[in-house]
Amino acid sequence: MNKKTAVTILDKKRNNEKVTMLTCYDYVMAKLISSQDIDMLLVGDSLGNIKLGYENTLPVSVDDMIYHTKSVKRGNAGAMLVTDMPFMSYESNVKEAVKNAGRIVKEGATEAVKIEGGIEIIAQVKAIVDAKIPVVGHLGLTPQAINKFGGFKAQGRDKEAQDKLIADAKALEQSGAFAIVLEAIPERLAKEVTEVLNIPTIGIGAGRYCDGQVLVIDDMIGMFTDFTPKFVKKYANIGETIKAAVRSYIDEVKEGKFPKEENTYK
Repeated sequence: MNKKTAVTILDKKRNNEKVTMLTCYDYVMAKLISSQDIDMLLVGDSLGNIKLGYENTLPVSVDDMIYHTKSVKRGNAGAMLVTDMPFMSYESNVKEAVKNAGRIVKEGATEAVKIEGGIEIIAQVKAIVDAKIPVVGHLGLTPQAINKFGGFKAQGRDKEAQDKLIADAKALEQSGAFAIVLEAIPERLAKEVTEVLNIPTIGIGAGRYCDGQVLVIDDMIGMFTDFTPKFVKKYANIGETIKAAVRSYIDEVKEGKFPKEENTYK
C-alpha cells in the first residue's frame, strides 16, 4: 500500500481522481480504515463532540489533538494524516499559530494541519507553510465559529457570502494550502470554487462536484447518534450492533451461560 502525501492528493486533482477522507480518533479505527486504502485520515476537533462529550468543538485543546493524533498515527497504514488545529490555537497571532502547528507535527507526528477560516487567517497559513508544514484549509460551515453563525447552519446562501467564500478559497491557495475542505454550502457554489482552484476541494455537505469527500466515521457507521447532519449517509448501524451485543453479554452472565468451558483455563 503506497504512502499518501500532499503530492499524492494534488496529483489526484490533476488526474481527475476523487480524494477519499474520513475522520479518525484512535488506533483501532485507524487500522480498520487505513486497511482499505483510504487517501486521508483527519484527526478532527469533532472529537470534542464524538469522543469527549462536549457540546461543541470549542473546549478542545492542542494537547487533546496531539493525544488522539499519536493514537491514530500508530494504527495508520498509509493514509495521509491531517490534524485539526483547535479553537484559539492559531487565531491570536502568527507566532502562536506556528508554535502550535509545530507541536502538533513534532509531538503528534501528523503530516499536515487543518485550519478554519479565510482571508483573516492568511498570514498564519503562509507562516505555517513557510515552516514546512502542509496546510488544509476549511471554509463554509466552520464549527469553531458556531457562536458567530448562531449554530450549525449551512453557509454561502447569499451573493455576498458566496463572493467572500470564493475570495477566501483563492487566498488560501495562494498562501500555500494544498487542499480545502468545503462544509455545508450550496452545491453550485462548491462546484464554482472547485473549478477556479488548482488544489483539491474536499466536500462535507457540499455536493457532488468537489474533488473529494469527507465524513465523520462515527456518523457514517451509526455510532454517534446525538444528532445526524443532513449530508450524512449511514453505511452501517454499528451502534445498534454494539447495544445488542452488550445486551446478550449481560443476559448470558446473569443466566450463567457465560463463560463456558471453552472460555476457561485448565
